Amino acid sequence: MLIDNHNRVIDYLRLSVTDRCNLRCNYCMPAEGINFVKKDKLFTLEELFTLSKIMVGQGVNKIRITGGEPFVRKDLMVLLRNLTTLKGLNDISITTNATLIGPHIDELKQLGIKNINVSLDAISKESFERITRRNEFETVYNNLLRLITEGFNVRVNFIVLDGQNTEDILPILELMKNYDIGVRFLEEMPFNGGSKTFNTINWTYENILNHIKSKYSEIELLPSPKTSTSVNYKIKGHKSTFGLIPSFSRTFCGTCNRLRISATGDVVTCLYAKPSTNLRDILRGENAEQNVIAYVLKAIGSKAKTGFEAQKLHSSSVFDSSMTSIGG
Repeated sequence: MLIDNHNRVIDYLRLSVTDRCNLRCNYCMPAEGINFVKKDKLFTLEELFTLSKIMVGQGVNKIRITGGEPFVRKDLMVLLRNLTTLKGLNDISITTNATLIGPHIDELKQLGIKNINVSLDAISKESFERITRRNEFETVYNNLLRLITEGFNVRVNFIVLDGQNTEDILPILELMKNYDIGVRFLEEMPFNGGSKTFNTINWTYENILNHIKSKYSEIELLPSPKTSTSVNYKIKGHKSTFGLIPSFSRTFCGTCNRLRISATGDVVTCLYAKPSTNLRDILRGENAEQNVIAYVLKAIGSKAKTGFEAQKLHSSSVFDSSMTSIGG
């Protein structure tokens, strides 16, 4: 079992399989993209599975596959098939922009991989294209509807961007009200590859909630797991739910049970923290399993209690990275 220095059980791994993405969302990276790493700097498929097996052996029972965009990696389904064989791994989830998932939906269902988070920051085609800098709205929307109708546990991740998509907050709730789906509104974070900087935000989770309450008066607070990053609600008469994720305000840090490993091997104990070690060469060396465990234990043994504490340790460079390279 992995227990950090604040006595929190770490049983959830966010595993990035690539830093590449086929969209160019303006809150994530500049229009020209970022310096993506070379292939030999990424984990191989076999290494990703070996690493997953080691982590499950240490008590991790949930792995979320992230990127970049995971399905950019053409061998992703091979990894997912292998992950389903791991005893003790109770939840395999995927976060995707849903541009490339279409051909794999049937097999994902057969494998029992049903928890899919779809990043969708606008329901207006024009807003979508302005934010993503790509013409993929119909593909994303059609794949989202297919995932819902095929019975997947779907959550939409909607990053609230001041002056860009706030007019879509209420319409997306109305659009999804007849579906068994969760729409989660995230505060914006400045992990954008240097495309812009900011120290405060206007659309805090409180302001998002007040905006929703301006239209819907009967809103019920739902119970959530202790380790949940979102505060969840249900609007009377809606089949769907909605959640608020204070990703900039960081009010959920005290119960953090997560560890991130980037596609290049960086161990990231908090989005706002510097990588504490790199496992790529360790995994490729002798006594790999023993050494990986030792370095992971060392990393979580000095985990910051909150994102604010983590940020203070490298405040001058904390926002230099793009979310696609951190792993979401």
